[in-house]
Amino acid sequence: MTDSTGPLFIGIDVARSKLDLARSDQSEIVTGANDWEGIQQIVRLIQELQPALIVVEATGGIERVLVDVLLEASLPVARVNPGQVRHFASACGQKAKTDAIDAHVLAEFGRVMAPRLLQKRSENQTELAALVACRRQLLAIRTEQKNRRLRTASKAALRSIDAVLKTINQQIQSLDEQIQKLIDNDQDLGDIDRLLQSVPGVGKVFSATVLSQLPELGQSDRRDISSLVGVAPFNHDSGTLRGKRAIRGGRAEVRSVLYMATVAAIRFNPVIKAFADRLKQAGKLNKVVIVACMRKLLALLNAMLRERLSWDQLNVVKNL
Repeated sequence: MTDSTGPLFIGIDVARSKLDLARSDQSEIVTGANDWEGIQQIVRLIQELQPALIVVEATGGIERVLVDVLLEASLPVARVNPGQVRHFASACGQKAKTDAIDAHVLAEFGRVMAPRLLQKRSENQTELAALVACRRQLLAIRTEQKNRRLRTASKAALRSIDAVLKTINQQIQSLDEQIQKLIDNDQDLGDIDRLLQSVPGVGKVFSATVLSQLPELGQSDRRDISSLVGVAPFNHDSGTLRGKRAIRGGRAEVRSVLYMATVAAIRFNPVIKAFADRLKQAGKLNKVVIVACMRKLLALLNAMLRERLSWDQLNVVKNL
């Protein structure tokens, strides 16, 4: 899978201790350490090559430092889903899997599939993403501890669980304060936060998650943004078969908070409530109604940020 003509595409396989770089114009692999010095050497090499695209797999955060440095150097980089790359490799007849092969597959994936480029984030956005992720993880731990408490009869164990829950609650409250302070002290983030929270049903958690995890909101059309979040319906038709449309993929952390915001909006947001009522009267299943409302709310938020309008300034609200 090498091409000596045309634009240059680079694939980087990221492991915990090393980086394997493959080029679309040759078969050799460049290997470096996955530490600060090794990343700097890789980036300097890439800057000299001036590639059309650099492709990196999402590997649970191991790739984050590399991606941030590439973006800081104003290089075109895309972070892709490992499952999609594996399916692509199988479709190309590539059954074997090594770090070197994976790097070449990534380069070829970039050439054929042209994945979406990542946008450079500000330091505040990066910090916000870390705080929001930490809060989400603490919430998961709190839920585990609460469930464990329901199944525990030992008084000593209950005291220990209660102490853990108290600490977790304090940390979540502290993170909430840090998140809000960070947003308030950044004019761009603060302006978007105020627009988002002007929408009935949208709260602080949803706004902070969108600010950190969905920078494309307001810069994409409604179909693209729905696909990014994972609320776009996909066809399942073949021949005479007409299967049910279903959603899949997307950014789960955004979709989960969008779901909660939509449940609230169906009750308290007049636009979303009216839309949900029409769907229910048409006999749609409750799950279908909620997903459609999620998509509707996301499209409205996308339009608001694109035009820099608050909720009350939208025509759909004025015409109620």
